[in-house]
Parts: sequence; C-alpha cells; structure tokens
Amino acid sequence: MKHMIVLEEPVNNIKSAIELFEKIKKIDIDYSKESFIVFTLDTKNRVIDWYIISIGILDASLIHPREVFRNAIKDNAKSIIIAHNHPSGILIPGDADKEVTKGLKDAGEILGIQVLDHIIFSEIAFSSMKEQRMF
Repeated sequence: MKHMIVLEEPVNNIKSAIELFEKIKKIDIDYSKESFIVFTLDTKNRVIDWYIISIGILDASLIHPREVFRNAIKDNAKSIIIAHNHPSGILIPGDADKEVTKGLKDAGEILGIQVLDHIIFSEIAFSSMKEQRMF
C-alpha cells in the first residue's frame, strides 16, 4: 500500500523530519510498545513511502538490516530515515539504539543507501540522533 505524504520541502534537516512525523502522528501506533519505522527517500530527499518494520515489547524491538532495507531496495531509495518510539517517553538513545544505528549505517553503506538520521519519538516529542551528534 502506498502512503500519501506530502511535504513542502525535502527531508534534509530536523525541522523537515519533525514535519514528516507530525503528518503521520495519527497512524495506528501502540505507544506502549516499541515500533520501528523506516521512511524511504528519493534522490531529492522526498519521501517515497514509509513502513512499520517491527512492533516490539515495552522496551525492545527486534531489528535486522534485511527487514529495514527490504522496502528501500524495492522503492529504489537513495536514502532512509529510521525511527522508533520509546514508550517511557525518555528520548535519550540507549546503547542498543546506538548499536542498531551503527549496524544499519554500515549495512546502508554496503547497499548504497544512506541512513540520514535516526529519530526517537514519543507521543508528544521527537529527538534526532544526528542533531545530538550521536550518529
């Protein structure tokens, strides 16, 4: 299913990434569990589509590069933005978040699909690992 997301500008900074999240905020996410989302982007950083890759438990979600990049390859994406929620509402990346991000960035380099950012979100706020220089 193709999701329709219209942004006034490409997703190339935290402001436009937050605008993207505001547009999909009402999607059916159970904020009591971790959900991992991937946004696929074209060569001009415009959103092609987005996918919920994994729904986990209270404090964890199983992520593997195979699932993360499957739709990016299908969409012929140049880059992706990865995102997941923290049910606790605390937006500070943990060690597991940093490990997953590094592994996905490394896999993306091999595939030629750049990981632009990793956004951590709650029902009311967003945090960019790239903006925090943890990326």
